[in-house]
Amino acid sequence: MTARKTALVVAPGRGTYGKGELGSIARLHGTRFADVIANFDAQRRDRGQPTVTELDGAERFSVATHMRGDVAAPLIYTATALDFLSIDREQYDVVAVAGNSMGWYSALALGGAVSVEDGFRISNAMGLNSQTHGPGGQILLQVVEENWRPVPGLSDQLLGLVAAIAARPDHALALSIDLAGMLVFAGNEAGLAALLAAAPQIPGRDPLRLAGHGPFHTPLMFGSADKAKAELPTSLFGTPAIPLVDGRGHIWRRFASDPAAIWDYTFGHQILAPYDFARSVQVAVKEYAPDVIILPGPGDTLGGAIAQSLIGITWQGIASKADFAARQASDPILLSMGRAEQRLAVTGHE
Repeated sequence: MTARKTALVVAPGRGTYGKGELGSIARLHGTRFADVIANFDAQRRDRGQPTVTELDGAERFSVATHMRGDVAAPLIYTATALDFLSIDREQYDVVAVAGNSMGWYSALALGGAVSVEDGFRISNAMGLNSQTHGPGGQILLQVVEENWRPVPGLSDQLLGLVAAIAARPDHALALSIDLAGMLVFAGNEAGLAALLAAAPQIPGRDPLRLAGHGPFHTPLMFGSADKAKAELPTSLFGTPAIPLVDGRGHIWRRFASDPAAIWDYTFGHQILAPYDFARSVQVAVKEYAPDVIILPGPGDTLGGAIAQSLIGITWQGIASKADFAARQASDPILLSMGRAEQRLAVTGHE
């Protein structure tokens, strides 16, 4: 019997369930996981919300509807959780779990710190709670060149600019998410406008205002944190069955993690402070040296950030986009379940 490969699983966050993913939950999981989907639908129905089945089965994708937090969050969680349950455990031994931003709520369930059903409860509630914040949003800026190597000094230049803007009266601006090759900044409208006006020339792409996103991972999300702690009790949390690597690069280990501390991080620091996705991936691969990294759906847009995180530490000699592409062609290190051929390798079926 062939030895199992070790795997790091990385749960995606907002913006990953798009037009191409519409109907994918029913198509990929509707038969095998009908009972799980029925539980999620019942939770939505009890709150007077359209069900996952109804949203995934819509006739057409609507940006106004499907990209809204209270709709995107449950759809993304469902696709991620059911993809995770589809991994062939005869082939892959999951040794650690991480997530990006909203993907942390999925990671809690994948790692067993909460049940799959309670993970949906948390994601669904946070989809609503994420809309409870002061005015503002997020802007994404690229900090790598076309071969995914860092532009010397650019990250420091942007962080310095952001600090200077944040020091102005009535301007709120801070780092929100570090995606290795891209930095996401969040703030109020004055802070965002100042950043757009003063941002240096960025290689490859113009600064991008993320549609429908609030000032996530900043103190402007205090309303979301307060609602979460009031609505979602510590009793939902237990000790993880699989180690979890959070948005600071901290590892929540089996048998050594306090459920109340995970709860406090999840609805405190994780909401109000920057999420260092690059560091979480880098810590996970250094600590657990997985044979592969599995990216569940929906979609595969987080693959670039994972690759750029590996490039940032020259993991296994991968120092550029070209190196990563060559590795993927010869011995794939990243398996994206949003890609049919890689999904087959992970699940053994479509």
